[in-house]
Amino acid sequence: MIGRRRLLAGALGLAAPSLIAGGASAAAPRRLALLNLHTGEKLAATYFEAGRYLPDALSAIDRVLRDHRTGAVHPIAPGLLDLVASLSERLGGQGTVQVISGYRSPASNAALNVRSSGVATRSLHMQGMAMDIRVPGVDLGQVRKAALALGRGGVGYYPQSHFVHVDVGRVRQW
Repeated sequence: MIGRRRLLAGALGLAAPSLIAGGASAAAPRRLALLNLHTGEKLAATYFEAGRYLPDALSAIDRVLRDHRTGAVHPIAPGLLDLVASLSERLGGQGTVQVISGYRSPASNAALNVRSSGVATRSLHMQGMAMDIRVPGVDLGQVRKAALALGRGGVGYYPQSHFVHVDVGRVRQW
């Protein structure tokens, strides 16, 4: 059974456009291949199948996308997974999405905020609704352009740090 936190994260991160990943039917399987660059952990998982999210796969994804500084695990919004899966598919879907940051605990976020003006005080990373990513073999500008074209949330472009931020908050860009 899906817990209240998982259900809430799903409700927060599952906007209407996210119901269909990559233009496929709502019941089509959805897969992600992820590499956490801080821990070196890799995961390739089907996280949605037969019209439902798969709790074991979601838990495995939560673990891979945990706060690497504290080890804290938090539910990742299924809508964010759908967004990243759609983005990967749009970019050719040939490889693993590299994750610089998934979930970020409030303590980690506060520490980063002190060091950098680019870290939001109320970051959606703390709600499991944001990821900082790159896609090997795909120009970072193309990742940004594809994320913007999806129109499903925020897109931040950080070429000096070589990543694109995607989230399932309101549509915006920086």
